[in-house]
Amino acid sequence: MTILLLGANGQVGHELRRSLAPLGNIVATTRSGELPDGGRCEIADFDRPDTLAELVKRIAPVAVVNAAAYTAVDKAEDDEAAAFRANAEAPGILAQACAERGIPFVHYSTDYVFDGQGTHPYREDQATRPLGVYGASKLAGEEAVRQAGDGHLILRTAWVYGGRGHNFLRTMLRLGAERDELRVVADQRGTPTPAYLIADVTAALLKDGTAPRGTYHLTAGGETSWHGFATAILDGAAERGLVSRAPHVVPITTADFPTRARRPAYSRLDVAKLEGALGFSMPDWRESLSTVLDGLAGSRAS
Repeated sequence: MTILLLGANGQVGHELRRSLAPLGNIVATTRSGELPDGGRCEIADFDRPDTLAELVKRIAPVAVVNAAAYTAVDKAEDDEAAAFRANAEAPGILAQACAERGIPFVHYSTDYVFDGQGTHPYREDQATRPLGVYGASKLAGEEAVRQAGDGHLILRTAWVYGGRGHNFLRTMLRLGAERDELRVVADQRGTPTPAYLIADVTAALLKDGTAPRGTYHLTAGGETSWHGFATAILDGAAERGLVSRAPHVVPITTADFPTRARRPAYSRLDVAKLEGALGFSMPDWRESLSTVLDGLAGSRAS
């Protein structure tokens, strides 16, 4: 079977190339037509959504997995048109192309579709109310995908990180090696979720050709703050020799660290629906973090 993978150069896309490989032939795409290792691949330019339907027709896959997105949360506030092109118009066109061929379309969304005013994990059926352009563009993408038909699987995730790419973990490791003290927001809570887990769950859902349809929340288990996440990263990194010592992590408020876009204060997602579909529980975020740090330590040792 052939699976068309969009956004193969991102942190989730990179892991999907690994996790989906046992299922069949993976046709990877990037905006430039080049993979991070220098290899060539198909071109999928989300700034030109009108070209994407022809790509699906030419490749004729049995499934399409969309890991491409505009993810610059703060930049989106001043680049609304580009965010909506990539996060709403392009997924809608891809979903329609898949619907016309009767094949599943897997699409990733975000905790930013919620306003973060809740106090309990958000269920899939709860009201959405994004705070900024990024969240609004991702919500519009969800709506466009649903309008194309019922052959889709929307996976909302949150606080995505991994051992490669630009993400919070890599920033903390870099700063932790340079500074004795870091100041990190402690009044925003959610669930750190590694790219490998998102990819592995996606592959498990697609494995038998009977992937569920609809909207599901996909994160690791538990919750923490950015401050708690940073502390766990740096303590774990110091234990593994990834940094020489763990710097002091000072808790600060969101008001102490203003950003162009507002972030939800509480965005833990309820994963019970997904766990029911899979037949197993999501690992706690601490366990997942240990897996990622172990992988980084192993790579350095080799």
